Amino acid sequence: MKYFFPILALLVFSCKDKNTTDKQIALTRDDKRPNIILILADDQGWGDLSSSGNPNLETPHIDALATYGVSFENFYVQPVCSPTRAEILTGRYFPRTGVYSTSSGGERMNYDETTLAELLKNNGYKTAAYGKWHNGTQAPYHPNKQGFDEYYGFASGHWGNYFSPMLEHNGKIVKGNGFLVDDLTDHGLEFIEKHKDSPFFLYLPFNTPHSPMQVPDSLWQKFEKKELQFLSNQDANENQTFTKAALALVENIDYNVGRLMARLRKLYLEDNTIVVYLSDNGPNSLRWNGGMRGKKGSTDEGGVRSPLYIQWTNFLEEGKKINQISSAIDLLPTLASLADVYPITAKPIDGKNLAPLLFDENQNWNDRVIYNHWNGKTSLRTQEFRLDDENRLYHITSDRGQTKDISEKYPSKRDSLVSMKKEWLSMVEPKNNTNDERGFTLGHPKQIFTHLPARDGLPHGKIKRSNKYPNDSYFTNWNNIKDSISWDVEVLADGKFEVDLYYTCSEENIGSIIELSLGDSKIAKKITNAHDPELIGRKMDRVPRMESYVKDFIPIKLGTMVLKRGNGTLTLKALEKPKLEVADIRLLVFKRVN
Repeated sequence: MKYFFPILALLVFSCKDKNTTDKQIALTRDDKRPNIILILADDQGWGDLSSSGNPNLETPHIDALATYGVSFENFYVQPVCSPTRAEILTGRYFPRTGVYSTSSGGERMNYDETTLAELLKNNGYKTAAYGKWHNGTQAPYHPNKQGFDEYYGFASGHWGNYFSPMLEHNGKIVKGNGFLVDDLTDHGLEFIEKHKDSPFFLYLPFNTPHSPMQVPDSLWQKFEKKELQFLSNQDANENQTFTKAALALVENIDYNVGRLMARLRKLYLEDNTIVVYLSDNGPNSLRWNGGMRGKKGSTDEGGVRSPLYIQWTNFLEEGKKINQISSAIDLLPTLASLADVYPITAKPIDGKNLAPLLFDENQNWNDRVIYNHWNGKTSLRTQEFRLDDENRLYHITSDRGQTKDISEKYPSKRDSLVSMKKEWLSMVEPKNNTNDERGFTLGHPKQIFTHLPARDGLPHGKIKRSNKYPNDSYFTNWNNIKDSISWDVEVLADGKFEVDLYYTCSEENIGSIIELSLGDSKIAKKITNAHDPELIGRKMDRVPRMESYVKDFIPIKLGTMVLKRGNGTLTLKALEKPKLEVADIRLLVFKRVN
């Protein structure tokens, strides 16, 4: 059996002269499709690796993927988390998928998209995702309904605690075990062991070095007093403590990459496993990044250039470097091709199959344009040039730092790229919160649990969020009986649901009666158990955080609701409030019981 470019894929990808590659693979591999491990760092910059030339840290295991695999020297993602994740999973530019934000529903990837996990699962792969999903919390946006048999982690955006935090396992609320990236890797190792005899796809979207900058003591001891050799060229006032924390977290990722590779070797799986490593955007602070302009959130080089290393022992040339530009949208068609999976998708993909570049030294490869977009700003990258958001033109091959605008020297090139930018924006039609009519889905008929976090709700009256950034926030300051919290929901199917509310309440404030209603269905419960834990996070934060501090919320069973299919407003209010405050509210969990 051959697993590189079946006849149908030849027609789709228009590739030439692969006979030599086909013969090589046919002679050297068995009839088992290759396993795939896709490792995604969160907010790691291109420069945050020793393989990129950074002497401030050591990443030998990640570097080894480049040493024994292939490096893409001009690989691009989007400026922030959820857009890049949607592109990796679908092979399509993120505005087409419905993503326009990183929170409050705007991070959701349309559920009618076809994901890489679905393609592989439909072709016999066991699939798992462990980590930060960030493309939709409620089914059918949830990973379990996007092709993943197994999911463990947190489905919304950033998280407020990395040490044994509240997580979910296939929708069920659980408590993590130790430092989060180590815990996610533990689950990945168990998955590999369990499915060592069948092809598997393991997606590991880690949550670091995204803030809050919580670093285990053992790592921080190495970096706390370290003298940094390379600093950012963009800011003389670089926050070196933040930089040290970020680099320490990258070293922790490297440690876990080493654990994964050791397990593959132990199980004799390395030769039949494709390992992919990349990051989701540029660095989350101004630190050394190869002299590039921009950081996370920017559409300049520094905000969107990512490492991409692909190792497939005995099939990909060791140490090969590929200079042709490529993008996150290319991963789906490329990995599908390597797995001999014909990419039948519900919607046309934007990405290109990179396999010809991986295998063929002399492959003819036409120039292309890669688009980066975020927050109303758009830039374009060709093989030689970048047109930035302000329509300045740079010769990137000689000016990676975007220091010299050459628009006057190449006016026709600039004008052509400006026209292409306008055409692309017209074609993809980016959404925003004013034209997104999707409600938060509730009660998927084939999903037991639905989570409605505070992040997706709206406070009314004087109730406020614990932080201006909604992800991982909770509602507090509920001291007026006229105040309420609501969620705009779409019930997907009739059903009966047990409802748990995750709350905290001090001893002196117990006694309020709270009611949850949707249409004619109402349930109410009196809060009788006090639970008033301290805020978590400050102790392990190495720099002050932007995000909300968190605490340990506990569930109270509100009762059973009978819901009818359709759209409506789910409302949480207080019927009685005998003391100063009602409660702090984190999460509603609906469990389908019929």
